[in-house]
Amino acid sequence: MSFRWTCPYCNHKCTIGDKNFDYQTHSFGLSNKYKNKLGLKSIVIVCPNAECEEITINSYLYKSTNYSEYPYTEPDNQNDYIHKWTLLPHSHAKPFPSYIPEPILNDYNEACAISDLSPKASATLARRCLQGMIRDYWEITDTTLYKEINALEGKVTEQVWESLNAVREIGNIGAHMEKDINVIVDVESDEAKILIEMLEILFEEWYIARHERDSKLSRIQQIRDHKKAIKVQ
Repeated sequence: MSFRWTCPYCNHKCTIGDKNFDYQTHSFGLSNKYKNKLGLKSIVIVCPNAECEEITINSYLYKSTNYSEYPYTEPDNQNDYIHKWTLLPHSHAKPFPSYIPEPILNDYNEACAISDLSPKASATLARRCLQGMIRDYWEITDTTLYKEINALEGKVTEQVWESLNAVREIGNIGAHMEKDINVIVDVESDEAKILIEMLEILFEEWYIARHERDSKLSRIQQIRDHKKAIKVQ
């Protein structure tokens, strides 16, 4: 078997085959609460990039699709699991260039590291990371993130502006208790990861795009200066 895959360590896009992929399933019953046989499936992938070769390990807990008296049978839908654990890497953070300020990357990396363990805390860190980007990239500083985002209206697309407000509002769930403490508003793991994906979009569209543009413009100026120097000779 073979499939397309992107390494979470080096972001290398590749095709994974039998040389880089292995899995094992341990099935058991043991009078568990699901009243059926369960299977713990571990999947190991080794990055084929010679400069990386890092190990990715995920484990999945499945409930057998057969009755308990029959042998364990894994569900056809691989996403139909009871629980999933990412053992390696410890975080799904992507590598980003060092010209993005370290405090901003630290908040991003921490948000990624706890998105499964504490989605609300992850959302709060995503909110903090967003505020750091607005203050650094746009040089907008005010008393609240709400005011800082409002100052961006008209400077970014309406869709981006609405998304910035969404990150702020969802991050507030983790940062502030509801007025009625009996009202429980949770942030799910997949929702926290969507906020993180928004941060990644902003890294690309703000910092990386600016760096690449500046590099190209600088190269043009270097070419001009080189041509001028030739004329002087």
